[in-house]
Amino acid sequence: MTEERLSGEVYSLLDDEYARAILTATNETAKSAKELSKECDASLSTIYRRAERLIDCGLLEEQTELRNDGHHYSVYRARIKRITIELEADELKLGIEDQRSKNMADRFTEMWDEI
Repeated sequence: MTEERLSGEVYSLLDDEYARAILTATNETAKSAKELSKECDASLSTIYRRAERLIDCGLLEEQTELRNDGHHYSVYRARIKRITIELEADELKLGIEDQRSKNMADRFTEMWDEI
């Protein structure tokens, strides 16, 4: 995906109430599609469609969780910390700061806390 097309897709997603709700809901805690459906007051199909678009743009990540019975399911977590839009030389520039930009010690602590 070209940078211009990616920027257009991100702008489109930010204009979508469900995409914004998913990002907000998954900012601190990874959540399943079922949890997001309830929290965002949206159908599961809407959640899956928006999640796929958010993942394609690098704004959301999907992780696999294992249940005690051996089955697995997906959970989603926002990847972004900050999005900025700047006007430079008569052009809009989109900046996305990834959650992963945290230092390694902070990331390890978060991972340990989730266990």
